[in-house]
Amino acid sequence: MAIHIKIIGAGPDLVMLHGWAMHSGVWEGVIGSLSHRFRLHCVDLPGHGASRDCMLESLEQMTTVIAAHLPKYYSVCGWSLGSQVAIRLALQAPECVQQLVLVSSTPCFVKRVNWPWGMEANTLTLFMENMARDYTQTLNRFLTLQVSGSEDQTRVLAQLRRSILQTEPPTPATLQAGLKILQTSDLRADLDQIRQPVLLIHGQNDVIAPVGAAEWMQQHLLQAQLKLFPHCGHAPFLSFPEQFVSCFDAL
Repeated sequence: MAIHIKIIGAGPDLVMLHGWAMHSGVWEGVIGSLSHRFRLHCVDLPGHGASRDCMLESLEQMTTVIAAHLPKYYSVCGWSLGSQVAIRLALQAPECVQQLVLVSSTPCFVKRVNWPWGMEANTLTLFMENMARDYTQTLNRFLTLQVSGSEDQTRVLAQLRRSILQTEPPTPATLQAGLKILQTSDLRADLDQIRQPVLLIHGQNDVIAPVGAAEWMQQHLLQAQLKLFPHCGHAPFLSFPEQFVSCFDAL
C-alpha cells in the first residue's frame, strides 16, 4: 500500500506520527530544529495527507502497513492517535523500536469503568453522527477542542487550520474510521509490555487526553518520564515549539 513518508535530516532515525484528521505537515514548526539532530521519517497516516488513497479501518492494520516502510532501528514520536500507533509499533516490533516519545497520549480516549481520564463515549458518537451531516463544522469543532486550554488558542487554531489546508483533507470515510479507532482502542493492559524508554509530553490543560492519563501512563510504564507543559492544550509542539524540541535532548 502507498504510504507517504517524507525523510529529512541526518542522525538517528526518528519516526513522526501525526494525529487524527491531520497530516505530517503539522510538524512544520519543529522539524527544522529536529532535523539537525535526527533523520526524520514524517509519515502521513493511512487515509491522511499524501497517503489519502490508503484506507484502513483498524489500529492494527495501520501499524502493520506503516511498519513495513520504516528503517530497521528507529525511535518514534507520536501525537494523539499517532501515539497509539507508536505504542503498537513498540509492541509489534520491540527489537526495532528503541525509544518512544508520546505526545498528548492516552491508552484509552473514552471514559470507561476505572478510567475517568477520557472523553464521554457519547461525545465521540455524536462526532461520528455529525461528521456525516456536516463534515466542515464537525472538524472545526474538533480543532477547537484541541486548542482548548492553551494560552494562545487563536494562534494555535490558525496553525492547525492552515496545516489542514496544505493538502486535500481525508475523506469522510477515513475520518469516521479514525473516530471508530479512538472510540474502541484500549491499550491499558498492554503498557507493561513496553520495555523501551518512554518520554511523555503533555499539556496541563488538555481536554481531549486529560493530564491524568499521562500521569497514569508514567506510573504503569517501566521506563517513563513526564514533561508537563503548563497553559497548554492538546498540541504542545504548536504552543511551545522550542520547549518541545528541547525535550528531545535526552534522546
